[in-house]
Amino acid sequence: MDYRSTIIEESLEDKSILSELRITKKRISQVTEKHKTPWIKQWTLDDVEIPGRKAEETAQALSRSLDSKHEWYADFKSGKYHYIIFRVGYSV
Repeated sequence: MDYRSTIIEESLEDKSILSELRITKKRISQVTEKHKTPWIKQWTLDDVEIPGRKAEETAQALSRSLDSKHEWYADFKSGKYHYIIFRVGYSV
């Protein structure tokens, strides 16, 4: 069972995780006030697929990769499970 997600490249402090994922589509969106990210000019949106057997490993890698200066999160889901990932050490 594969997972799908859209990852915002600008949310990642370490983008090397992207080389481990299958990117199926890439889009660029100009930031507007509704994005609430005035420190960047655009969002680079990568639609990705994550093999089910790599879900835990990918969640941990994303947690370490997220920007440490801002309150980003990532998520991915299948038909049955939904992972919501925050930065290691970040608390809500």
